[in-house]
Amino acid sequence: MSEWTWEWTGYDSAAEQLRESLCTLGNGYFATRGALPERRAGLVHYPGTYVAGCYNRLESTVAGRQVVNEDVVNLPNWLFLRFRARRTGGTWSPWFSPSTHTLLDHRHTLDLRRGTLLRSSRHRNDELGVLGVEQTRLVHMEDPHLAALRTVLTAEDWTGQIEVESSLDGDVINGNVHRYRALDRHHLNHVRTGALEPHTIWLSCRTSTSDITVALAARTTVHADEAPASSLLRPTRHRTVHRLVVPITRGRSVTVEKTVALHTSRDTAISDPLGEAVDRVSAAADFPELQTSHVAAWERLWRRADLQVPGEAGRILRFHLFHVLQTLSPHTAGLDVGVPARGLHGEAYRGHVFWDELFVLPYLNLHFPEVSRALLDYRHRRLSRACRAASSAGLSGAMYPWQSGSNGREESQEWHLNPASNRWLPDHSRLQYHVGSAIAYNIWQYCQASGDTEYLHSKGAEMLLQIARFWADLAVFDPERDRYRIRGVVGPDEYHDAYPGAAGPGLEDNAYTNVTAAWVITRALELVRRLPSWRREELFHRLRLDADELPEWEAVSRRLRVPFHQGVISQFEGYDALAELDWDAYRTRYGTIRRLDRILEAEGDTVDRYKASKQADVLMLGYLFSPAELRSLFRRLGYDLDDDIWRNTLDYYLQRTSHGSTLSELVHGLVLAKARRADAWQYVHDALEADIADVQGGTTGEGIHLGAMAGTLDLVQRGLTGLETREDALWLNPVPLPALSEYGFTVRYRGHWGVGIRRRGGQLEISVPASEESPIRVIFADRGVTIAPGETCSLVVPDLVPDRSSHHA
Repeated sequence: MSEWTWEWTGYDSAAEQLRESLCTLGNGYFATRGALPERRAGLVHYPGTYVAGCYNRLESTVAGRQVVNEDVVNLPNWLFLRFRARRTGGTWSPWFSPSTHTLLDHRHTLDLRRGTLLRSSRHRNDELGVLGVEQTRLVHMEDPHLAALRTVLTAEDWTGQIEVESSLDGDVINGNVHRYRALDRHHLNHVRTGALEPHTIWLSCRTSTSDITVALAARTTVHADEAPASSLLRPTRHRTVHRLVVPITRGRSVTVEKTVALHTSRDTAISDPLGEAVDRVSAAADFPELQTSHVAAWERLWRRADLQVPGEAGRILRFHLFHVLQTLSPHTAGLDVGVPARGLHGEAYRGHVFWDELFVLPYLNLHFPEVSRALLDYRHRRLSRACRAASSAGLSGAMYPWQSGSNGREESQEWHLNPASNRWLPDHSRLQYHVGSAIAYNIWQYCQASGDTEYLHSKGAEMLLQIARFWADLAVFDPERDRYRIRGVVGPDEYHDAYPGAAGPGLEDNAYTNVTAAWVITRALELVRRLPSWRREELFHRLRLDADELPEWEAVSRRLRVPFHQGVISQFEGYDALAELDWDAYRTRYGTIRRLDRILEAEGDTVDRYKASKQADVLMLGYLFSPAELRSLFRRLGYDLDDDIWRNTLDYYLQRTSHGSTLSELVHGLVLAKARRADAWQYVHDALEADIADVQGGTTGEGIHLGAMAGTLDLVQRGLTGLETREDALWLNPVPLPALSEYGFTVRYRGHWGVGIRRRGGQLEISVPASEESPIRVIFADRGVTIAPGETCSLVVPDLVPDRSSHHA
């Protein structure tokens, strides 16, 4: 395998769903899993296709309760194409598949540079002989509504006929996640099928409650020595089929090209989805020309986004980048969609939008700011819904949902299944109000990186102020402690959602929640001061915000409580009273204890009783903020956060975290790289391997973990360089991590499209491309340099650059 290709050899039914997820192809508008075209969905294969933002809501009866869930919809299978053969005068073989014939060779090659999936196999049939199969698949990166599959069939040692069946299959359900099997999974109805001679079949359907029309049209053509002996277009109730019989001679090939167009009623600039799909596929070029334009589009993407890191780490980082770009491409900028936590690669988490944009947008901001802006617009369009949610809870401002889908209502389920005990349990994850702080953080970071003051002063300000308003209202003053407190929340850890034996859910003074809330309010107050007076008045009038609220905001931002115990930051109030877990005993008994919560519940116990975290919680603060900025935040709150306290906090939670989320190793790796780099690489390595090795034990087959993949890119881009965009400058404070000591990438900063940052040996090189833009100011090791367009600056990197605490005061 080269640095641009990934290969899977042989056929392993137990690993097929993982491979299919990792071989998904997409273009930001839709994606299709890397399933074998000849196989329908079952326990082994799952050929899912998903359009970004296409959701449907269903009601199910689960354990005697009515449950409503909204899911990203598995759309009709456009991929299906099967084939069989017969010798001249013989009978038809079974349809070819890995399970029906002897498999002499089987290989999948994912070409990242070209954005294609190549399947190569050779099948032996005792009566027939050997049939070679070469398939190339693409989901078009230039035209987001097109996909294509080319199949080359070669008769190695026989002469006869090939029968090909190409179809569009509307008889599909959402069946990718086994633990959802008790729910209603039939999202499509009103299926219509038809055909247009000589080569085109079509299928149209609608989602059952969201009433989104979905239309596909497929054109299947054959290139062979002889014309097809027969061609039959046959629509049926849920499936439309194109059957072809083609002569083939020994040593010769038959090439089948299937081109598909996909539209939905959510698309802009169309009238009728079915008419558009038929017109688009009729006008589409042949496969070679489609592939040429598709590869050219990928080439343009790689020029803007590629990351050069030597060795295996570099290969994995490019693989992660490939999947990020397939989910969130420039096409995403024209859509009303958020960041799906599992990409467009499967049905886990129901395709919902969580806080994962916190790990994704920092990378996109510096390469595709137009995509970041569109993803923030998704949140802005749902601001009124978030304000209604806050109002329903008796609060001001905006309370964004932990899980968001089509319209921004809270989509978190109220009950979830523990597969270890097969019991349905209450789900309190909707109390993770810190998602609002993540949105605010992303707004601020995007505007700092892009210089988009217009957005910051308009939509960004509306969201930022309403989120700050929510935190200020949620905080309650405790006169005994002379502090504001936030009660009834769940932090990023997720294991702890209640106190042991408590009558209701929620925790008090989660440190991450309180510190980030203080940061949000501080930024909001700073923004209000910066706004032009006319805009401030207009904004206050629009939001019905009284200037008399601001002194209360100021007080909350300075007096929110952060609990401590034993010289460390407490994850939440009362954390120190929890029991210690016998970690060694549980590791000995169960091997992997990543999902410790499920293990303990199956034993009749609860993780709420223990000092045990699923993932980074307090330590997330070290992921979001530089050490000096974190000290400044704590100082504003009236606390002294010195190096000893942070080191003790780091050590304390490292010993008490099970890493039940793929985000956990990522966060720990970056925090350790800043604080204690000798221990960082193992966590960084585990973060890189999370999906390709499926460390969560079967979850990647249900969709990749987009936040973790994007986070590894940001770990290099911002983590290892110490790159910050603030105060109209690029700040650099490199972290020496020996295993990743060389890297290079370009970023789009303000008006500059390709600022190069490269580290080699003991030097950091910054190059600014020639343009008419203004020079950029770079702050490095407490000194500033100005680099004009067309210039390159080389800076000597000491073994450890001193911290810049004075710049965060």
